[in-house]
Amino acid sequence: MNEYTEAGRPPDAASDSGNTQRSKGLAKGRLGLLASVVLGISTIAPVYTLTGALGPTVREVGAHLPAVFIVGFLPMLLVALGYRELNSAEPDSGTSFTWSARAFGPMIGWIGGWGLVVATTIVLSNLAGVAVDFFYLFLAQITGNQELAALADNLLVNVSTCCVFIALAVWICCRGMATTMTVQYGLVALQLLVLIGFAFAAFGETTAPPPLAFDLAWFNPFGVESFSAFAAGLSLSIFIFWGWDVCLTVSEESIGSEEVPGKAATWTVLLILGLYLLTAIATLQFAGISEEGLGLGNPRIQENVFAHLAGPVMGPLAILMSIAVLASTAASLQSTFVSPARTLLAMGYYGAVPQRFATVCPRSQTPRYATICAGIAAGLFYVTMRTLSENVLADTITALGMMICFYYSLTAFACVWYFRRSLFDSVRHFFMRGVCPLVGGVILSVIFVRTAIDSASPDFGSGSHVGGLGLVFVIAAIISALGIVLMMLSRLRAPAYFLGATLRQQATIQLQE
Repeated sequence: MNEYTEAGRPPDAASDSGNTQRSKGLAKGRLGLLASVVLGISTIAPVYTLTGALGPTVREVGAHLPAVFIVGFLPMLLVALGYRELNSAEPDSGTSFTWSARAFGPMIGWIGGWGLVVATTIVLSNLAGVAVDFFYLFLAQITGNQELAALADNLLVNVSTCCVFIALAVWICCRGMATTMTVQYGLVALQLLVLIGFAFAAFGETTAPPPLAFDLAWFNPFGVESFSAFAAGLSLSIFIFWGWDVCLTVSEESIGSEEVPGKAATWTVLLILGLYLLTAIATLQFAGISEEGLGLGNPRIQENVFAHLAGPVMGPLAILMSIAVLASTAASLQSTFVSPARTLLAMGYYGAVPQRFATVCPRSQTPRYATICAGIAAGLFYVTMRTLSENVLADTITALGMMICFYYSLTAFACVWYFRRSLFDSVRHFFMRGVCPLVGGVILSVIFVRTAIDSASPDFGSGSHVGGLGLVFVIAAIISALGIVLMMLSRLRAPAYFLGATLRQQATIQLQE
């Protein structure tokens, strides 16, 4: 028997729980509400994102960190509501790709899928890079040999360790969703407990006067000195909320696939906001925003906030923060593979990419080929970026914020257009299918355009530039151009999808079932 079955053609393609979505061969009914929320929190990786994003966000907006977090949360919530409506009508692992293609046509759908796959690839490479740094820091802390921490600065050791971490994450994902979730529960619980403990320990410090006294002005977004600074900080804020849509990506593997994934995405965003505000306020009060010492304005601190503040805040328990960051990156490295693998699965299923991506291992019921390809892409991206410059890798985070804004806003607009004929059927439809996703999409579009314009400046981000253009802009432009080239090649290779034939065919099958 062949190891793989072609997606969409297993004998058990009948619908479950009233779901009309034709099976792609994925495991059904594996994830409930709690499991989906854990998967969403894991992908967001709060400890990892905060240690890398707190400093750069303070660099842009100063003490208005809570305000930017709240404003960044609002479009995420509004877009999540749009995702929930789309998922209730058409649960599909392709999410942005499938829904954008249904609403706006095959080419727009392909670009939406490309944006999601590229964003996750960049995240995966950065996750692995942070895991390497904290892995050797952890070894140095438990052995007392500080020279071990310096191994992370050795290029060969760094990239080799990174590739090993990526390979381990791919291996766990390929074993199936049950194995994935067994690992996730423990890793997510550990990082949340340590992060909350860090926040309360920071509140408990009694330095008088404190580096920065609590001020309600921190919650005022209009206090940021310029719109450009606000947009840059908001782009980083968008990045730290990214990942909740994995709850929708696994809709075909969820219990109650029309309702549970949407609820899970909403709960994930709300819980993460509360966690971020708690940590941001505690860190601001403890460290302040000075450019010297432990201040969050200090460039040395900004590189890795928790690595520098864990000792002063947690004392001998600081090693727990290193373990938590490792747990956060390990959990997210593993769970983040879910989105690109299932998006590529859906793209292969509809014929937008080679059909090999649509194959599913019958034993683990996972898209192994797509997962392995995502792992290889993440490894190659990391090795290339790290070899060029550490600044290149740092600037990819800002470029990532642009990618996220692009495909989230595209999906939000797709929701409005997809349901355009039913918007006025009820007050609920008008707001949930129209107003909420439209406002969320517009906000993200404004952030995308503003960041794209500002990123062209050579002073933007790390200050690295190519030919007078900011490195963030160059990275985003190269990624966009590559996506268009690959789409054109795909159109030549498999025109059926781009003519809408495969989308119509699957829609007909769903109606018949």
